Amino acid sequence: MEHVPPPAEELALLDRELAQLDARRAHLLTRRAWLVSALQPQAPQAPNAPRWHTPPVGHGWAPGQPWSAAPRAAKPSGPPRSAQNVLLTLGGLLLTVAAVAFTLVSWGSMGIGGRSAVLALVTLAALAAPVVLLRRKLAATAEALAALALVLTLLDVYAVHAVAAPDADGLTFTAVASAVLAALWAAYGLALGKLHLPLPAAVFFVQWPLLLGAWAAGAPAIVVGWALLVTAVVDGAIALWGKGLGVRVTAGIGLAVMGSAALLTGLGESLTADGPLGAVLPGALLLTAAVAALAGAWRAPNGYAQVGGVVAGLAAVAAVGGVLRAAVPGTWHVPVYLLCGLALLCVVRAPLPRGAGRGVLAAAGAVVAGALLWAVPPVAAVLLEPVELVAEVWAGAPDGFRGALGESMRWSESAAAPVVLAVVAGLLGAAYRWWPSLVRVAAPLVTPGAAARGAAGAGALALGWGTLLLAAATLGVPYPVAVALETVLVAGLLLVAVRGAERGAGDAGAAEGDAAGAGAGAAGGGRSAVAVTALVAAVGGAVSVGLLSLAAEAATYAVFGALVVLFAGAALRTRAVVKQAVFAVAAVVWGTVLTGCVARSLELAPHEAAPLLLVVPAVTVLLGARLRLHPVALPVELAGALGALVAIGLAVPDAPFLALVLALCGVLSAGAAVRPERRPAAGYVAAVLFVAATWVRLAASEVSAPEAYTLPVTVPALVVGVLRRRKDPEASSWTAYGPGLAATLLPSLAVAWTDPDWVRPLLLGVAALVITLLGAKYRLQALLLLGGAVLALDTLHELAPYVVQVAGALPRWLPPALAGLLLLAVGATYEQRLRDARKLKDLLGRMR
Repeated sequence: MEHVPPPAEELALLDRELAQLDARRAHLLTRRAWLVSALQPQAPQAPNAPRWHTPPVGHGWAPGQPWSAAPRAAKPSGPPRSAQNVLLTLGGLLLTVAAVAFTLVSWGSMGIGGRSAVLALVTLAALAAPVVLLRRKLAATAEALAALALVLTLLDVYAVHAVAAPDADGLTFTAVASAVLAALWAAYGLALGKLHLPLPAAVFFVQWPLLLGAWAAGAPAIVVGWALLVTAVVDGAIALWGKGLGVRVTAGIGLAVMGSAALLTGLGESLTADGPLGAVLPGALLLTAAVAALAGAWRAPNGYAQVGGVVAGLAAVAAVGGVLRAAVPGTWHVPVYLLCGLALLCVVRAPLPRGAGRGVLAAAGAVVAGALLWAVPPVAAVLLEPVELVAEVWAGAPDGFRGALGESMRWSESAAAPVVLAVVAGLLGAAYRWWPSLVRVAAPLVTPGAAARGAAGAGALALGWGTLLLAAATLGVPYPVAVALETVLVAGLLLVAVRGAERGAGDAGAAEGDAAGAGAGAAGGGRSAVAVTALVAAVGGAVSVGLLSLAAEAATYAVFGALVVLFAGAALRTRAVVKQAVFAVAAVVWGTVLTGCVARSLELAPHEAAPLLLVVPAVTVLLGARLRLHPVALPVELAGALGALVAIGLAVPDAPFLALVLALCGVLSAGAAVRPERRPAAGYVAAVLFVAATWVRLAASEVSAPEAYTLPVTVPALVVGVLRRRKDPEASSWTAYGPGLAATLLPSLAVAWTDPDWVRPLLLGVAALVITLLGAKYRLQALLLLGGAVLALDTLHELAPYVVQVAGALPRWLPPALAGLLLLAVGATYEQRLRDARKLKDLLGRMR
């Protein structure tokens, strides 16, 4: 049998062996590093210097370090490339400065022959030097001299113009010189393929001959646009087939600049054309640019192909739309461009590359988005302009829908906006309705999902709603018709929100239960988005029609009554909890507004209308008792509480009515506190409201002795508290005694602070002292804290004048000194004070 050591002994053995292996490995790596460094070329040493030396101890890989931490062989030392580049750059700059100074300053001191010979010889030398340097593999130096040669050729051009052709036109000479320099540097760069500067320089010079030539000839803007377009096409060809990153980047920049300038020129000429014939030439320019961009997108990588597709689509829309635009009135210009943009959707059946096709579709989307940006602001005006009617409630029915919206909008200029909205809404609605067929048709280019279908349905619904509103405003329908139309639209939106939510939930359930329910799930997601959009639009439309109805009393009652019925019915009909809560809260809000309208009809003052506004909060309390633990109960009751806050705010100017409203709100809170789930919050709110109502009532009656009214409440309240504690010893002292004590102590404290006599503060202090001692003896938290707080405040009030006198008599430096000593003492005994605070907290926590 083999001897197997215990696990602990075997582990120790393994650790020792691993430590020995680590030590041996470290030694070998140290020796290897020394040998590598010894084999590197070293500087000459002194004759007496030893050739070999002992490697330093501890150098190399240490146990516990990863293998990557082992020392590597040192690289051969040499001048850094960055330093070499800096030196070459500085040298080239100095030579360039010298050449410029010679040309501009010293030129006139030499004869014509000498000047030409010197400049020609220097240029030829600068052009020939890189050839020799490249043979000796000095590429960086060759690049520096090539840059110098580039500057010298520019100086040669300047010299030729100044001496040989001083009367030549500057633009024409520059155009010819640019063409010559482009050809020269292209040939030079192709001959010396290892240089990186000549070919990008040639591409740069290519940008100017046609543009400057057209400009020099005084050509019209359309000819300049053609020159820019041809230059952009050449740049595009170079960017696609050119060699080298520098060449392609330079050509790409030129393509972007020149192409954009050509498109802007054509667009500007198209928009300013007098008629269809005048827009033909700019259209031809834009259409040629579209064909060129599409041809480039056919061969470009995917990202650039999409950009080319976008440019081609937008240019085609501008070309065709510009001709058609010139034939229609100004109001219909945007619909013309919209129709041209929608025609681009036919690209889904065209045999285009995927990237280019997606770009054309993106261009169509951009055109549609631009048309919507033009058409949506009038819809916002229709929804928001009725806000002005709040300042003149029931001033009388205006003269038509436009009269209620004001004169800020120029309706004649937006007559085509409903058409734009209707066209886009119709297309989105058709896409939502026949979504599977659309997905099959668009499959070669895009694969939209359920979210896209939901967005299409939501957009169709929102735009259709806006179309009807804007059409009514544009046509100037009568005011009653406008109010009725908006109300009917709100009802329709609510119906869509309710049915859409139910169908969406049903489809989602079917998709979960069926493995083949992907289509149903997509439809359910789309219906959900439509339902949410309908919900938001219904609430916004309700606010708008409510504001619009404020112009006439009868319209106000009809609209808000209908809104209460519609939203309450929607809350009862839907099964979605969130939508049900929104509908219910909206119904409560409309009901509150309706009660306010009743108060206005009765010609009640704001404080007199406050009790009437509590009708809706009372209904919400009763409804909450009916719903109990239903998720909608809390939002409904909170909405009712908001109405109660509005009532309190209206009653603030009149103290008696404020006391009445506070008391009624206390009754409602007490009614809500009957339910166990509302008792913790509503009970305290009711107590606060009752106490506040009492204080306000006493203050309004100018009562100077509130104890006569509060003690009859305090005594029975304390008796009830004692009985409660006997039946339930675990009941909190705050619940049993807190309301009764606060009913007398707090009003008395408020009066004592303004009482110049000493009797009331003395009696209040004695009573608070007794209550504090009773709380400490029987370990009752409410008595201890409430009595102690009242006693401290009462004492502070009585001692405040003397404290002020003493503080005035003391030196100014003494209070800060005492405060500093106090802080030092507390800081020195901080831990002890912290433990005392924790003990006090625990002691109070153990009290009932």
